[in-house]
Amino acid sequence: MSALTLIARDELRLMRRNRVAVIALALLVLLSLAATLSSWAHQRASADLRLRHQHEAEHAFDAQPDRHPHRMVHYGHFIFRPLGPLAAFDPGVDAFTGSSMFLEGHRQNTANFGDVRQSSLLVRFGQLTPAFVLQAVAPLLLIFLGFGAVARETERGTLRLLLLQGVGRTRLVAGKLLALGAVALVAGLPAMVGLIAIAAQPGALALPIATLALGYAGYLGLWVMLIMLVSALVRRSRDALLILVALWAVTVVLLPRVAPDLASAAVPLTNRLQTDVAIARDLRQLGDSHDPEDAHFAAFQRATLRRFGVTRVEDLPVNYKGLLAVEGERLTSALFDRYADRSYAAQDRQNMLVGIAGVLSPAIALRSLSMAAAGTDFTGHRRFLEQAEAYRYDLVQRLNRMEAEAVSYADDVAEDVDADRRKRVSGDSWGRLPDFHYRAPSGAELAARALPGLAVVLVWLVAAGGALAMVARRLGDRR
Repeated sequence: MSALTLIARDELRLMRRNRVAVIALALLVLLSLAATLSSWAHQRASADLRLRHQHEAEHAFDAQPDRHPHRMVHYGHFIFRPLGPLAAFDPGVDAFTGSSMFLEGHRQNTANFGDVRQSSLLVRFGQLTPAFVLQAVAPLLLIFLGFGAVARETERGTLRLLLLQGVGRTRLVAGKLLALGAVALVAGLPAMVGLIAIAAQPGALALPIATLALGYAGYLGLWVMLIMLVSALVRRSRDALLILVALWAVTVVLLPRVAPDLASAAVPLTNRLQTDVAIARDLRQLGDSHDPEDAHFAAFQRATLRRFGVTRVEDLPVNYKGLLAVEGERLTSALFDRYADRSYAAQDRQNMLVGIAGVLSPAIALRSLSMAAAGTDFTGHRRFLEQAEAYRYDLVQRLNRMEAEAVSYADDVAEDVDADRRKRVSGDSWGRLPDFHYRAPSGAELAARALPGLAVVLVWLVAAGGALAMVARRLGDRR
């Protein structure tokens, strides 16, 4: 048996004798299993619930009776964001951004009914998911198991004896590194098994799953390297423990909490009330389709009459009120899109600043990688919002064109008793309108979005490995 294997076995034997360490490892494994099972069950239940509500919303919309098309514009429609399989591993921002949207004419609403708004304050601290356990809890356990791996030999005076017996410095560190790496493998195994189980679900994509596995393996490997590095640098185990706990607190707790606040201060966002006030102000400047003296809509009327070769709106072959609705929706939607693009650009800058902070904290980089690969990051949420808005605009404009083509102008402006009945469109028309279908990103897109975070984690891993190799070669020289 090689010296490397003997050192690793001896280190594992010492860990087994530590009852606190064994109990802590067992609890972590149980916690990982509980997190995997509960998160998977929650994801399946949420996905089924959203799918059921989506079918109910579509049925309610299609089952509407004969109505004026513009009534359907204001009746609106609910759509729900579908959950991908990897949301069970890392739900990302989904609990905060909401799962459904109400689509209606003349407005661009936001997503609602996020889990955080319907749950206790404990959800805001951190959801019990495999990602959370591996990101925050597993490194802390590894610290308490491995902080004294090398420093303990110095304290007891056994380091020089080992070196005198011919045990190489690098081999000594490598053996202890191997032992702690085996513990890290055991700690991460339940979550990885859950990830493999997720991979067996329909719709799971191999490339982002492989990216997740590589990222988390690199992250746990990084902590193993850092623990060995600090333990080899200091003289006492107590000092190693204090340094490592402080490093964990700063990189895993403090920086991920402070970085978004600093980004928000550097790139402020207007709140919903400020945005609504600004949009209302700009809407007044767009013009009033009900005012015959309004410059924009007067010009629109003249252009419409010239296009059809008539002199009065009553002589148009289509309903002029429907054409006005089409033009009004085009103008308001363009205004909504401008404000949405500004908000997206500001949030992208905030995320970029947080990503830069990932250079100082591998936990931030890993979170970015994890959410991106799972499709639960801000980019995934934005994708849903943009597709929802495109569907909303198309649906409203179909209804507006239906008013222009299926309702006569004379009936639309008439006020007699039977006018309301004549201007209604058959209820069968609503079922012929297209349903909302979310187009999920491909596996290559998800993996590509995760690459920056993966690169940061791997750079940290290589740097820590290089530093540990340098320290190992000089181990014991100054002791």
